[in-house]
Amino acid sequence: MKHLRLLRLAALMALALSPFCLQAQMTRHAVEGRWDMMMNDEGVMRPSWLEIMHSGTHRLFGYFVGFGGSARPVSKIEVSGNRFSFTVPPQWEQEDNDFVIEGTLQGDSLVGTMIGADGKLRQWTAHRAPTLRPAAPVQWGKPIVLFNGKDLKGWHATGANQWEAKNGLLVNPRSGSNLVTDATFTDFKLHIEFRYPAGSNSGVYLRGRYEVQVEDSYGKEPQKDLLGAVYGLIKPSANVAKKPGEWQTYDITLTGRYVTIVANGKTIVCNQEIPGITGGALDSYEGKPGPIMLQGDHGEVEYRNITLTPALSRLVTR
Repeated sequence: MKHLRLLRLAALMALALSPFCLQAQMTRHAVEGRWDMMMNDEGVMRPSWLEIMHSGTHRLFGYFVGFGGSARPVSKIEVSGNRFSFTVPPQWEQEDNDFVIEGTLQGDSLVGTMIGADGKLRQWTAHRAPTLRPAAPVQWGKPIVLFNGKDLKGWHATGANQWEAKNGLLVNPRSGSNLVTDATFTDFKLHIEFRYPAGSNSGVYLRGRYEVQVEDSYGKEPQKDLLGAVYGLIKPSANVAKKPGEWQTYDITLTGRYVTIVANGKTIVCNQEIPGITGGALDSYEGKPGPIMLQGDHGEVEYRNITLTPALSRLVTR
């Protein structure tokens, strides 16, 4: 028996050292991984995100998040030395031109250019995204009321403000600016209630980077862009959306980049990893605290009873 075990061990070692396995081990490229990007859009720095992965022994593919929209699949990434390039089709852009993205690995950073669907050339830089893996169980502090029902104290708009406090509700009467908390947070539990008319759309951005979708989704199959999804990245296990005009609830726990979403009393996302930022994020500095942002640039929506419980000693203000 000992002799047979030695023979099996020798065979496994020979297989591991075979040219095929050595080739498989050597095909991992230094550009692989998740990258937090910032693009210079005519003098304005805008966040983006890129993930590069291997397929088999020779191919690289990935996902790209631009200024807006959802994560776009990249079927093939060409690599030559420390340079890479790929194209992705337009999504919500008016123009029907592919995006052309080129980059170069410099140390542990990426630099490159993007030609958008509009034909404009933009420069970008990227750094490896942090893992944000919780090292220990979180101890929670005291709940904080984020909306007092009377005014917009503790909030600011990203542009001209159309939000208002009305009859104890936080109301977005029409498409306009997003609304952001003055305070920023790391790990937290968030309770928020919302109501929208038929066909409307909003979203709750965690740390200003990860959108949990708020959208009229009653009676539809769960998708990555409907109610309860982390937009474009995580599909909920069920669609529990109520009819338009009814009050609904989210109870969201975010630790590191791991999220649990309870919608209308049912867990639909359970401690899943958020790969990266979603379209419309405030920035791509994933290792830093961030605010709660309510999307106001799509349609009418009302919010109420917004309460956040921060992790102890993890609340950071501006």
